[in-house]
Amino acid sequence: MTLRHLDGHVFSFDAGALCLELLLTGGPGPVAARYEVLDRVEGLLDWVRDCRLAPAGLARELAVTPDELAAVRETRDALWRLGLARAAGGALAPEDLAVVNAAAALPPLVTRIAPDGTRAWAPGATGTGLLGTVARDAVELFTGPYAGRIRVCGAENCALLFADTSRPGRRRWCSMERCGNRHKVRAHRARTTRPPEPGA
Repeated sequence: MTLRHLDGHVFSFDAGALCLELLLTGGPGPVAARYEVLDRVEGLLDWVRDCRLAPAGLARELAVTPDELAAVRETRDALWRLGLARAAGGALAPEDLAVVNAAAALPPLVTRIAPDGTRAWAPGATGTGLLGTVARDAVELFTGPYAGRIRVCGAENCALLFADTSRPGRRRWCSMERCGNRHKVRAHRARTTRPPEPGA
């Protein structure tokens, strides 16, 4: 996804999973709350347009009620807490697992083969179906091969969560364009501005 930081910087970010992309809509706590968009249905639809759900065009067909929006927001906040716990190697809170598991039990969005032979969304897409789809993705992530690779960006002033799906499994940054390059610049400055050794 293409992200725009509050400082105006635009960069590419791969969260590694649909459920972690949902965290880009805001969340609990003062840092994530600055990015909150799930206080309105259009905010969720904007996210649908940008996320990895394919084929495109789902946002045009998706009907979301206020109650569904609230459920998506509750599940997103639970995913934040679960992701942070997993990244820190801590225990997953039963109440957050219950929220995600209840959402995963909902019927997901349905795809079909369109008359032209392409993949399309079946009519009647709802916020409930979207929630079920995202929550099932979370179950796959948290129980699958990348469960131990859920990480927080290594930059001290960045809180983005991602699943490291790289082959070597050594990803540290949300984006090399942003946090990775900033780290390299700081490290270079530290090396080149080091004071001379005594007696040199």
